[in-house]
Amino acid sequence: MDITSLPETQELLRAAAALYQKGWAERNGGNLSRIIRFEQEPDFYVKRVYPLTIAVPPNLIGSLIMITGSGKYMRNIAREPSVNLGLVRIREDNAELLWGLDDGAAPSSELAAHILSHSARLYADDNHRVVLHTHATNAVAMSAVYDLDEREFTRKLWRQCTESLMFLYDGVAVLPWTPCGTDEIGVLTAEKLTDRRAVIWTRHGVFGTGVDADEALGLVEIIDKAAELYLKTAHLPVLFEISDEQLRELADVLGLTVRAGYLS
Repeated sequence: MDITSLPETQELLRAAAALYQKGWAERNGGNLSRIIRFEQEPDFYVKRVYPLTIAVPPNLIGSLIMITGSGKYMRNIAREPSVNLGLVRIREDNAELLWGLDDGAAPSSELAAHILSHSARLYADDNHRVVLHTHATNAVAMSAVYDLDEREFTRKLWRQCTESLMFLYDGVAVLPWTPCGTDEIGVLTAEKLTDRRAVIWTRHGVFGTGVDADEALGLVEIIDKAAELYLKTAHLPVLFEISDEQLRELADVLGLTVRAGYLS
C-alpha cells in the first residue's frame, strides 16, 4: 500500500504546508499527528521501537498514529513524506514504527503530548482524529502581554470579532510556561483537552485539535486572528467592544452552549 496516497496522509501534507506558509513553523518548529484507521490493516513489519515513559491510556493502546518526526521541517514534509512522517502503533510502553522516518529519525519529541491529547479528545468526541501544535505568532505574543487566567483570556478573544465565539464557544485553555518535549507538558495539556479543543502554551505556541486537519488548523487560525486584533487595538481607545449581552444573543442565534461561567 502507498501510505503517502492515503487521504489522511495528504491531509497532513496540506496542513504542514499551510503552517509553514503562515510563518508558524520556523526551522523545525511545531508538530502534528493523525489517528489512522484502516478498514483492513496492511501487513506491516516493525522498523524500530521507541520506549515510552508515560502511562498510555487504554483507549490509545493499539492505535495507529501518523506523526511528524523529531527535528523535521514543515516545509519539507510534502516533498519527502516518508522521511519526515512516521506511522507508529502505540503499545502499552512503546511506539512501534511501521512506516516512514526513512532517515532513522525518531517521532516528534512531543509524542507523549500527542498520545495523551488524542486520548483525552477521543473520550470527549469519538470522531476526533487530529492534534496540531504550532507557533502561531499572535497567540504567542498575546500570551506575553495579557492576563493568563483562562476565563479572562478567552473572554478577550471572544470580544475581538464575532467569529471568535462561534468557534471558540468551549473556551481556550492556557498553560503557564512549561519546558517543552516533556511528559509533564503532555499530561497538563491532556488535562485541559478533556473539555476544550485548544490550549495556549505560554510564550510557545498553540495545541489545536479536531476531527480532521482542517478543523484543527481552523481553530488555531481563529485564535491567532483574535489575538492579532487584540494586539492591533490594545493601545488605542476602543469605542466599541462586544458586550456579554451581545455574546449571549449570538450564542442563542447560533444555538451554542458557551463555557459555563465565562459570561457575566
